[in-house]
Amino acid sequence: MKKRFIEWDMPLAEISAESAREKNIRHGHPSTLHIWWARRPLASSRATNFAALIDLPDDLEKRKEITALIKKITPWEAVKNGNDANIKKAQQMIKEQWGDQPPMVLDPFAGGGSIPLEALRLGCETYASDYNPVAVFIEKATLEWPQKFGVMIPNPEKKQGIDGDVAKVNFLSYMVEKWANIILEQTKEDIGHFYPNEPDGSIPVGYIWVRTIPCQNPSCGAEIPLVRQFWLAKKEKKKVAYQPVVDRDKKHIEFEIVEGDMGGFDPGERTVSRADARCLVCGQITKAKLTRQLAREGKMAQRLVAVVLHHPQRTGKTYRVAIKKDLEKYQNAERYLPEKIQNWLWLDNPIPDEKMPPIGTYGIDAQRYTVNQEWGELFNARQKLALITFMEKIRLAYDGIKVDCLSVGLDNYVLDAKEAAMAVMGYLGLMLDRECDFSGKLNAWENSVEALKHIFVRPALGMMWDYAESNPFSNSTGSYNSQLYFVLKVIRTNSFNNDSRSDISNSSSTSLFYPDNHFDAVFTDPPYYDNVPYADLSDFFYVWLKRSIGNLFSDLFSTPLTPKSQEAIAEPMRQETPKKFFEEMISYSFKEIHRVLKPHGITTVVYAHKTTAGWETMLSSLVNAGLVVTASWPIHTEMKSRLRAAASAALASSIYMVCRKTEREKVGFYSELQPQIKERVETKLQQFWNEGVAGGDFFISAIGPGMEIFSQYERVDKLSGEPVTTSELLDFIRSVSTDFIVRKLLSDAASSKIDNESEFYLAYRWTHLDNTVEYDAARKLASASGVSLEKLWVPGGFVKKTGSKISVLGPKERSEVDTIRNMVDAMHKSLLLWEKGKKEELSELLAQIGYADNPAFKQFCQAVAESLLNGNKEKQLLEGFLIGIDGYAHGKVKVNKAQTNLKHFGSR
Repeated sequence: MKKRFIEWDMPLAEISAESAREKNIRHGHPSTLHIWWARRPLASSRATNFAALIDLPDDLEKRKEITALIKKITPWEAVKNGNDANIKKAQQMIKEQWGDQPPMVLDPFAGGGSIPLEALRLGCETYASDYNPVAVFIEKATLEWPQKFGVMIPNPEKKQGIDGDVAKVNFLSYMVEKWANIILEQTKEDIGHFYPNEPDGSIPVGYIWVRTIPCQNPSCGAEIPLVRQFWLAKKEKKKVAYQPVVDRDKKHIEFEIVEGDMGGFDPGERTVSRADARCLVCGQITKAKLTRQLAREGKMAQRLVAVVLHHPQRTGKTYRVAIKKDLEKYQNAERYLPEKIQNWLWLDNPIPDEKMPPIGTYGIDAQRYTVNQEWGELFNARQKLALITFMEKIRLAYDGIKVDCLSVGLDNYVLDAKEAAMAVMGYLGLMLDRECDFSGKLNAWENSVEALKHIFVRPALGMMWDYAESNPFSNSTGSYNSQLYFVLKVIRTNSFNNDSRSDISNSSSTSLFYPDNHFDAVFTDPPYYDNVPYADLSDFFYVWLKRSIGNLFSDLFSTPLTPKSQEAIAEPMRQETPKKFFEEMISYSFKEIHRVLKPHGITTVVYAHKTTAGWETMLSSLVNAGLVVTASWPIHTEMKSRLRAAASAALASSIYMVCRKTEREKVGFYSELQPQIKERVETKLQQFWNEGVAGGDFFISAIGPGMEIFSQYERVDKLSGEPVTTSELLDFIRSVSTDFIVRKLLSDAASSKIDNESEFYLAYRWTHLDNTVEYDAARKLASASGVSLEKLWVPGGFVKKTGSKISVLGPKERSEVDTIRNMVDAMHKSLLLWEKGKKEELSELLAQIGYADNPAFKQFCQAVAESLLNGNKEKQLLEGFLIGIDGYAHGKVKVNKAQTNLKHFGSR
């Protein structure tokens, strides 16, 4: 079997840099078309797809050429203005290798479509499927419609549009822009008066609302404004806030705008924390349980407190307190809403009345504060009116769009006018979805940039106590025109034309309807336990898509909500045994991948779960499906400045596992394979070390190389005849990795002279910094260092257990170190003495324990310092201490007897 390039080498640094940079790219990037969670970067998808489809040449110079080409096709600039010369060269190389039949590529978890889009771009016959109909719809708008209908036609109006051309225009973007503008004008004519401009021409771009509950103090009963913070603008040169003015006699609160010097007012002081609400009149706290009860009983109201304004001829935004006129306009819209619903032309209720997920569903908390737990309750009356009016105009536009498509003469381009009209309608529906993301009662006002934030900043739906309502006619963030702009840019960028085609289907990865041995490659990114509740979150959009364009795409939008029974996710609210259910679904999925893959086919599986339990499941499923790991590559997806700065143990890298469908050896013997696994892991770790892979990513990066040896056998046995489990393999790989890290951070001589507890401390600091981690992750790291974690959380020790979490304490968190048991205690005691200026006691301590001239101790301190981030207190203490470590004089101080044992370090 011919080896592919990806099984030999990858330019990780360049791919990682471009994948991380891509997160800041907006205009034209497919991620801006519509929200989908946990998208893979186009850069890494493009690079790995290409490298997996190209054979590894024997000639070294040709290998260098391919490496150079991968570096050139990875940047966004290679595709943002159409496919550049390097992309075309990559297409040509694939065509030369595969001949007249382009490689057939499948992604059974296609999601937002990043991986199949890049396969399509390279000239593959691309198949994308997903269980979720919203994902499938996004895929059609990403890798079907732009390529099919994004043809250049004579400009019917001979005027410059967003395409920047007068003579010719992109048909698809032209039609979407034309009809979106028609719909905008119709909607504005209908309801624009509910968003009036100021007398001086200033346009309201946002309305700031706070939710309220009545104080439950019987002697008070005042209205409590529920506010996260009072800032409107918080910049270096601009400070604006709305300040509550409390009249305790009348038990009433008004607001005023304050700018510049806040005096004694702290705008960052909240009135609600974790649903505990503080009354500004009497000070009583309404506890969270009662706050939620009041909301479900319909006793949570809202109050308009401020208006955000922008003048077209001036820079920046201004703010004023909401007045009676503002509330009257809202109330007028509120009164008009029932009339609009009553005159609705179709049978369905235009306001989504489908039920939200039950209370307790992972990632979704907003339904705890609604009366009926319906999706429509996430929008205020004016937002509902705007959304259903836009939706009404969209639905009425279809016949006109069909006529328009026919008049263009698409027959000349061998295109179907009805299909084209459906595509245009599809984008109009996606635009409405984008507007929903900016038009709910869960939108925050971002004071650092003075802009409204969209709802799905993260894959969750949490409660927003104070929210910002956008003006859909303002041309600012959250407006209809801003949604149009992003959609048009994506259409234009993705309207590349090549001979390949895409096939998109709505199906489960556990029962693919393709024949055996059908695909040349399967590239995919499966879900990870409960990381993202895709179906529950996507219902937010599904209920609107079903109403706006669902009649045209009945194959996708015929059910009340998205299907969930076969979704590969661990969700306790739906499954009795969620972990087992997820593992079974992933196992079935990998078996299906194995079935549809050709005998000499290749698979890349992207995985980024931070727990070893997740990895055990994925690896066991791969092995049980008959897939053999042949390579693995860690690719950073975070900016370098954030790689190790996250406040959690989250991974910065995604691991691309390369697998083959090959015959495996029946039985391997662990005692014979361990040296091979160790050698392979250490070889790859050296490469990853050179590439800058660090922290929690480092151990995860070692898993693939270990699996390359392990997965070559159907079963690996111990000398006792028992099979080696995936968990045991991961423990061995972790031990190899930990030893490698310690030897890298210290000299080989020094690494053999530190105790096991200190090896664990150093490995923990390098891997997790000063973050708290799950007990199991810490336990396994301690075990790899040859120490029992349970023995480390002794009174006064450096390990602390809180519930299921483990913290490794620094010197300042311990305050005093009375007994020295290991090198960590010696280091912490030294740092505390140094900070207090007790140099004589410090030098006497070092002399007593034999560390005054001990290079291993010095290297250990240096290694810990280098493992921590700038600004960390322990790092600062170490750096100061190390400056004078060689010059400390010896004095006399009483030392706990346990300290004298330290001169016998070397328990490894």
